[in-house]
Amino acid sequence: MFYVKNVPTWERVLRVVLGLIVAVAALALLGGVWGTVLALSAAGIVASGLFGFCPMCAMVGRRLDQQRKQ
Repeated sequence: MFYVKNVPTWERVLRVVLGLIVAVAALALLGGVWGTVLALSAAGIVASGLFGFCPMCAMVGRRLDQQRKQ
């Protein structure tokens, strides 16, 4: 892999579920340009949950405990 996972499993699941909820709600309730912008932002959160790597977390030095592989 080109990256080291820095998001634990429980947080990955949470990011995917909440990101999908926000994306659907943004498109359904807001619509238009702002709904699309919010849905694309939520898609980024879903992607970080699917890949297990968050660039912003990496910038601040977040790492998983290597002994507790989650």
